Amino acid sequence: MSCYKIDENIGTEHYLSEMSTVEEIEAAIEKLTEDAQWELAHRLDARLWDAWDEEIKVDAEAGRFDHLVAEVESDIVNDRLKPLNEIIDNS
Repeated sequence: MSCYKIDENIGTEHYLSEMSTVEEIEAAIEKLTEDAQWELAHRLDARLWDAWDEEIKVDAEAGRFDHLVAEVESDIVNDRLKPLNEIIDNS
């Protein structure tokens, strides 16, 4: 069974065995210190945002947003935009 180091930035090293279910992972997380849990949360958050950024990049390169750009450009040409402060002030 392989092990993965979760946190090397705090005093005690923590290890999780390879797991296959969310329930097993949650049980292992409960055994971590609060600092290690926060470190894990930050790392997971960063992974999710990195994946989102990559998805947006791939979609943009594939032209999936071209219709939105065209719509905005049309709105600009046809003077259909409001200054942001007008929108915020009227909310």
